[in-house]
Amino acid sequence: MNVRAIAHVMGTLLLVTGGAMLLPLICAILYWGEGDLGALALSVAIIVGGGFPLWWLFRKDLDLQPRDAFVIAVFGWVVISAVSALPYIIHGSIPSFTDAFFEMMSGYTTTGATILTDIEALPHGLLFWRSQTHLLGGMGFLTLAILFLPHGMGGLRMFRAESSPGQTITREKFTARNRDAIRYLWIIYLGLNALQVLFMMAGGMSLFDSICHAFGTVSTSGYSPYNASIGHYDSAYFDWVITVFMFLGGVTFMLYFHAFRGRWRMLVRNTELRVYVAVVAVFAGVVSMVLWLKGTYGLADAFRYGTFQVMSLLTTTGYTTADYELWPNATQMFLYAVVFIGACAGSTTSGIKIIHYVVIWKFMVSAIKKTFFQPLAVLSVRVDGRPVELTIVYLSICYFIVNIFLILGGGCVMSLVDDMDVQTAMSSVISSLMNIGPGFGDVGPSENYAFISTFGKWFLAWTMLVGRLEMFSALVIFYASFWRR
Repeated sequence: MNVRAIAHVMGTLLLVTGGAMLLPLICAILYWGEGDLGALALSVAIIVGGGFPLWWLFRKDLDLQPRDAFVIAVFGWVVISAVSALPYIIHGSIPSFTDAFFEMMSGYTTTGATILTDIEALPHGLLFWRSQTHLLGGMGFLTLAILFLPHGMGGLRMFRAESSPGQTITREKFTARNRDAIRYLWIIYLGLNALQVLFMMAGGMSLFDSICHAFGTVSTSGYSPYNASIGHYDSAYFDWVITVFMFLGGVTFMLYFHAFRGRWRMLVRNTELRVYVAVVAVFAGVVSMVLWLKGTYGLADAFRYGTFQVMSLLTTTGYTTADYELWPNATQMFLYAVVFIGACAGSTTSGIKIIHYVVIWKFMVSAIKKTFFQPLAVLSVRVDGRPVELTIVYLSICYFIVNIFLILGGGCVMSLVDDMDVQTAMSSVISSLMNIGPGFGDVGPSENYAFISTFGKWFLAWTMLVGRLEMFSALVIFYASFWRR
């Protein structure tokens, strides 16, 4: 393991974090007198002061091995979340390091779970930093750091360590150089954020609120500067704008590049996109129809609230416009089911991802055909007209199974350490592992995570990281053989 190269990358991560904190620092200056300017300025000084020596002293150590990339992918997120908590601790708005770390890990992993009981009491600079963690984590913090690393320093290994297994299945590449690919991803990502800001401001939302909500939408994260989330506005216009951009955040970003190049056939033949649209249509249609037939809302409002909540949970965003636990049981069941699906691989979303279900379904169908109808046939799983390697099929099945095991095991842990009821225990782990935020029970849309014990918060923060790193990168470090020469 090349400790010096790892130290250089960690220094780079700290410098990027300190540089990113300049935006909320400017925000604190604009909202002068709220008391957060000193906390942000001191935090920038500490973070940059700690990162610059690491970056400078080891800047010639560029040999990054695969194992080093996994160490950076896991511990890099932990270090960045820890130092990002400094403004809240120094300011005193979140005096507990556990709570501040939980809030920042939730922000970077785009989970959106919060321990804050009064979000609106925070000054604007800290609110901006809280939402900005979504912007940085949505595309993957390591992908941003790669842009600042020297050429040839294992950027591809770091990208793979943070990527979804589903991206291996699709095998789509739209540029020959990895750095250029990441640059295009960030341009598309920032472009969508800017476009949503314009739409929100066109509806009368302030610039500050528009930016914060765009950060939480395109990254499919869910932090809002208001206690009632999007429901604070009670606006059909804002609901539909956010619904559209949540949908766009759930699409594979590679497809946007092809669309800009006029390669529309790539969108038409993309299996995952077609299934994604179908899943949205079916679940949104059923939930909206039940809300209307049960008399919860009129037809227009039923479609508005139902589609918004399905889109929010499917893309693991976690925004809410209503307390869906007060809705009919059938709608809650469909919402509970949709959190297990997720959106597309290569998007800003988390969760199991649609491509894995596509592969598992095709594998199951081919296995049944071979067992009962065509025992001598050589059948393969094909996606987008191309065969999928058997090892990738096994990886998808393994990914699904490990998710289920973690949910069951995690639910047992939470019920044991916090004496939770079954629904709350399971839902807290599902919401953290799938990076959704709000769930059901005592962690529902009108509640938060403040009541959970210190151990429970650290455990859920770990499951957030496991879910954001698509599981395997975060779990491989527990193998003893990983640390041996």
